[in-house]
Amino acid sequence: MTEVLTDGVPLSAMLAHPSWRDVVALAGPEDARPVHRPVAARDVARPLPDALEGRLLVLLDGADRGDWRLDALLRRAHGAGVAALLVPGTATLRMSSALLAERLRLPVLGAPDPLAAHLALERMTAEPGLLRAESALRTTRVCARAGDGVDALLGELGALLDRPVALVTADARHLAGDPATVAPGEQDTVARQLAGPPLPRPLDLPGGAHLLTHPVGTERVPPRLAVRLPARLAPEAEAVTAALEVASGAVRERLALRRLDLERSARHRTSLLGELLRPAGGEIPDAVRRHAVEFGWRLDGWHTGIRIGTGPDVDVAGLRAEVTAAFVAERLAAQVVEQGDGWSAWTSTDQEPSTADIERHAAAVRRVQRRLPEVLHAYVGVGRAHPGPAGIARSLGEAADAARLAQGREASGRFFHVDRLGLAQLLLAWTRTDTFQPAARSLLEPLAGEPGDLVRTLTAYLDAESSTAETAAVLGVHRNTVAARIARVQQLLSVDLADPDERLALHLACRTAVDG
Repeated sequence: MTEVLTDGVPLSAMLAHPSWRDVVALAGPEDARPVHRPVAARDVARPLPDALEGRLLVLLDGADRGDWRLDALLRRAHGAGVAALLVPGTATLRMSSALLAERLRLPVLGAPDPLAAHLALERMTAEPGLLRAESALRTTRVCARAGDGVDALLGELGALLDRPVALVTADARHLAGDPATVAPGEQDTVARQLAGPPLPRPLDLPGGAHLLTHPVGTERVPPRLAVRLPARLAPEAEAVTAALEVASGAVRERLALRRLDLERSARHRTSLLGELLRPAGGEIPDAVRRHAVEFGWRLDGWHTGIRIGTGPDVDVAGLRAEVTAAFVAERLAAQVVEQGDGWSAWTSTDQEPSTADIERHAAAVRRVQRRLPEVLHAYVGVGRAHPGPAGIARSLGEAADAARLAQGREASGRFFHVDRLGLAQLLLAWTRTDTFQPAARSLLEPLAGEPGDLVRTLTAYLDAESSTAETAAVLGVHRNTVAARIARVQQLLSVDLADPDERLALHLACRTAVDG
C-alpha cells in the first residue's frame, strides 16, 4: 500500500479505469506525472487548500470556460505544485486556457460529476486495501449466484470488473469467456510469458495493455484465468488479483463438473458406436436403434466414414467440441465419436453420392483437418459411401485403414481417401520391386539438388490430383510457388503432366522416392 501512495497513480491509467469513464482530458501534456490523493476546491475565487504538491486539484463548481479567473487558477495551481486540475463539465477550453495549460505542462481534465471522480481517485490512492477486500467479497457473491457454466461465471465476473475476462490454455488458446481478452496476434507473446511458473506481475501486451493471470487447478500446466487491463494501475491490479484468487476455485469446480459430463457423454457415444459396429447376430437390436435416434444418429441412407487420428496424450473427450466445430465450419453434418487416440465420424445422405459429390466431400474433410489445432498433428482417412446401418461400420473400417496409411505420409498432408486406396496399395507394392526402383531413381535424378524440394512438391501435387491450391495448403506455400515449381519440374524432366501415362509413371516414381 505504501508503494501506491508514494509513487502515485499514472493519470493515463486512471483515465482508462471504469470509475473515470466520464472523465476526459481537455488540455495539457499527455505524459503527465503521477497524481496522488485528490483535494477539492469549491470554486475559482476561493484560496487554494494547503499541501497540493503532486495532488489532483478538483474544482467542484464555478469554472466558466470564458472566465479569465480560470487562467488565474491554472497559474496558482501550477505554482502550488498541483499535478493535474479537474474542472466541472467536458466542454472545450478556450484557446488561451488550453495554450496556458500546455505551456505550464499542467493537465486539465473535465468531468460531468467532479465529486464522483474525486471519490473514485480517493479510494484508488488512499484505500487500495479496501478495494481489494471489496473485490474479493463481490467476487464471492458473483460465484455463488452465477450459473453452472464457466462462460456464465466469467461473463458475470467480467461485468463486475468491467474488463474482459477469459479462461486460456498455457499456450494462450481461448477456452471460455471473452475472446477479446487475448487477441489472436498476441497469443505467441502471451504463450512465451506463460511458459513456466505463474508470474506475480501483469504480462505485457503490445500497445501498452497488460494481462493479469491466475492458474486454475493443480495440473503441471494448468489453464489460466486472465483479465485484460488497458494500463498498469497498481490498486486495480491488486483488486483484480484478489478477484481471480477467489474465482479460480469456482472455475475449477465448474470445470470438474463439466469434465464429468464430457466423460459420461463420451462413454455413452463410444459404447453405442461399438454396438453399431459389432451388432449381435448381425442385426442391430431395437434398443440400440432407439438410443441412436436419441443421439441424433441417422441409420438409413448412405454413410461416409471419417477417421481422425492423433497422439496418445491428446484429450480426446475435451477436444471433441473443437473437432465438431471444424465440421460445422465446413458445413458437414457429421456425427463425431471419441474412439481411442482420435475420433470416428461419419456423414449421411439420402441418395448414393455421385463422383463429384465424393470429391467435394473429400475436399471439405481436408479443410476440416486444416482447421484442427496444429498441436493435434491430426492424420485423416476417409472411407467410401455405403448404405444402411451396416454401411456405417463398413465405411468407418475403410476410413481407419486409410488413416493408418495417412499417418506416415507427410507428402500427402497426412490425408488419404479410400476411393483411391486399393489402386494405391497395388501400385505402391509394385514400386517396391527391384526392377522399378532403379528406374524411378533415374527418372527423378534431374530434380536432385534443385531448390524448392521438387520431388516432395511433385509428390504432393500428384497426390492432390494436380490441384495447385490443395498442394499449396499441404506444403504451406503460396499457390504461385507451387505453379512455378511444377513448371520447373516439367522443364527439367521434359514431361507433360497433362498426359495421364506420364503422370502415372511420375506418381509411381515419386511414391518410391518418398516411401522408399
